[in-house]
Order: sequence, then C-alpha cells, then structure tokens
Amino acid sequence: MTKTVDSQCQAFQCAIDVLGRPWNALILNVLQARPLRFSELATAARGPGDKVLSARLKELEACGLVVRHVDPGPPVRVAYELTPQGRGFGDVASAIERWGRRLPTAAGRSQPAKKPAARNR
Repeated sequence: MTKTVDSQCQAFQCAIDVLGRPWNALILNVLQARPLRFSELATAARGPGDKVLSARLKELEACGLVVRHVDPGPPVRVAYELTPQGRGFGDVASAIERWGRRLPTAAGRSQPAKKPAARNR
C-alpha cells in the first residue's frame, strides 16, 4: 500500500510555495547541470526577463536553494549554483516529468488552443 502524503504538512506546503512561484522550477531545473552565470542562465531558461530572473534568484537564495558566487575579477563575474537542498529538486523534476508523460492531455499540449467562435449580434 502506498503511503499518502499529508498535503497539510508544513514541509509539503513549503515545497509547494517554492514551486508555485512562476519560473522557480525552471530555474532549479536549469541549474541541475552546473553552475551558471546570469547571462548563461537567462539564455538556458528561455522565458523570464532579467528583472524577474533576478528576483527569483534572490528568493531561491533566501530559501537556501541557490548560492551566489562572486569572483571579484576584473571583470566581476557572478555565478549561481544549487545548494544540496536545491539539488534535491532533480528527483522531484524527474517525478514530475514521468507524471506529465502519463497525463491524458500531454500529447495534445503542443497544439494551440482553439479560439471560441465569434457570436453574431
């Protein structure tokens, strides 16, 4: 028998709060491969703008999932890397991907949504 997860558990709610923020899961997933500089991360993420990406990285750093390394240079270089807690997202991402592949609508998602028919007045 499979153990059910207590969705009211504080740890569960904390994880959902982190993953519920737009772009956080994408950022955590992109950083799984290796530490990246901001521009590399922005290119790999292909989605959030610089302002949003910067804000999300600060939030993830405050949560202890990402660490920011500054190389004084010159030029100054900043890289972002996952902490051990952030690396733990790799297992979650794999589980989400497996689940997503089994969803009945997974195959149809690549098609654009149909626009509702215009009503004549």
